[in-house]
Amino acid sequence: MLEGSTFSEIHETLLRHAVNSKELWHRYVRSKPAVVGLFLLVGFVFVAIFAGSISGFDPLRTGVGPILQPPGRDYWFGTDDSGRDVFSGVMYGTRVAFLVGLAAVLGSTIIGVIIGSIAGFAGGRVDDLLMRFTETVMIIPTFVLALLLVAIFGSSIWNIVVVITVLSWSWAARLVRAEFLTLKGREYVEASKAVGSSNWFIIFREILPNAMTSVIVNASLQIANAVLIEAGLSFLGLGDANVVSWGKMMYDAREVIRFAPWTSLIPGAAIFIMVLSFNLVGDGLNDALNPRLKETRAK
Repeated sequence: MLEGSTFSEIHETLLRHAVNSKELWHRYVRSKPAVVGLFLLVGFVFVAIFAGSISGFDPLRTGVGPILQPPGRDYWFGTDDSGRDVFSGVMYGTRVAFLVGLAAVLGSTIIGVIIGSIAGFAGGRVDDLLMRFTETVMIIPTFVLALLLVAIFGSSIWNIVVVITVLSWSWAARLVRAEFLTLKGREYVEASKAVGSSNWFIIFREILPNAMTSVIVNASLQIANAVLIEAGLSFLGLGDANVVSWGKMMYDAREVIRFAPWTSLIPGAAIFIMVLSFNLVGDGLNDALNPRLKETRAK
């Protein structure tokens, strides 16, 4: 049975986290662009979850309406040159954008955190070796290499996710390594070493939680980058033919753009708005999590 002091400590910890979360939220909502970005992002999440209920047609089904029907009451975003409903395609394309963005950034962040943590904590030759490798990955033109790899290994949606993951971890690694170099000399880290804590415990329990601010902000921005890469690959004809993505919709509409601009402008606008929303949220998180940095920039 837990003692009263233990219950008190748990209560104080929960209360402290609640206060910190409230303060973070207040700092975040002070930025109107960040609130707009969050509102847009919540809207995209809602669409991604309920795309099947919102859209009236199978986005891959041809002949659901007249060919190249302009936007109107029956087909809100019009139809394409195969009679597919553009509105349904945009709704289902939101799911693909989130799938690629979240899956790729989750994988790349995990890789980057592991490499950056080891490099920053170990220092010396280990740091030099890992950072030279990281810098090599960073200087490679990401989209060009993604184009090459997808062309070689295939254009399935999961191949695209893996390619983006492999090419996107370097930024997280650099950020985490910089945070570790700053934090590993702090008193609480030295105290943990003095009591005989293992290096893995110090890395993942003492330093890493305090380095996650930059990782979170970077992840929100990298999701937007992943969405753009997938859209670019699909627009060049290297998207997964079995799923509906905004880039693929633009690829399919390239021959009719002059006399049916809605077939490409609407999915293009969806890409723009989603990327913008993630960037606004990322900037808002950066200002909320690093208020001193915001004050310094203001001066």
